[in-house]
Amino acid sequence: MMRLDKYLAERTGMTRSESRKAVTKGRVMVGGMVCRKADTQLDEHAAEVALDGTPLAGAYQAFVYIMLNKPEGVVSASRDKRDTTVVDLVAADFPRRELFPAGRLDKTSTGFVLLTDDGTFAHDILAPKRHVSKTYTVVLDTPLTEQMRTGFAAGVTLADGTALSPAEVTALSADGCTVRVVLKQGVYHQIKRMFGVYGAGVNALHRDAIGGLALDESLAPGQWRELTADEVAKITTG
Repeated sequence: MMRLDKYLAERTGMTRSESRKAVTKGRVMVGGMVCRKADTQLDEHAAEVALDGTPLAGAYQAFVYIMLNKPEGVVSASRDKRDTTVVDLVAADFPRRELFPAGRLDKTSTGFVLLTDDGTFAHDILAPKRHVSKTYTVVLDTPLTEQMRTGFAAGVTLADGTALSPAEVTALSADGCTVRVVLKQGVYHQIKRMFGVYGAGVNALHRDAIGGLALDESLAPGQWRELTADEVAKITTG
């Protein structure tokens, strides 16, 4: 159950104050009847609510899940005083949502960033025990070696002594400089630090997939779309 003014604010983008005024002025109908009490409790999943005679379209969403193709130069944060954030790219369409990135990419990296306001879901997919994979295409400044392959498979120990979980790395290009990396762990600058153990530098990094859900190839850098329920479920399958 949810208060009418809160429901109206979440569905329309109005502030809570604006939604209360709309209700008290008789602009809102619930179940075909004008309702002037902002604290009226309703079933947010079944209520029939109209504003100024127009039914609110679509089903109520408790949470949103957004696939963003992050461009280079944008930071993975909800807000930043200096740089454009991933949330800035979608904020105009979700003015009442407290969105955040569920997992981060470096400022210079690109690809799939998941934005949501579902804290429980984000915690679940980021928790090491859930083993939700992240797949990346990485461009190196030196060819992939067998030592790197076996080291990744065994679990790299970083320069600071941090022991990482096993990871997968395979060559994608004939020269061995473009590779695919699959991780099931998240550590600060992990891929760059892993290759750094072997004296290799990372020239570019792009996230291709989270779990069993790949980035939509039709999304240009900076573009985004909401995920379907089936797509959200795929995230936890990989």
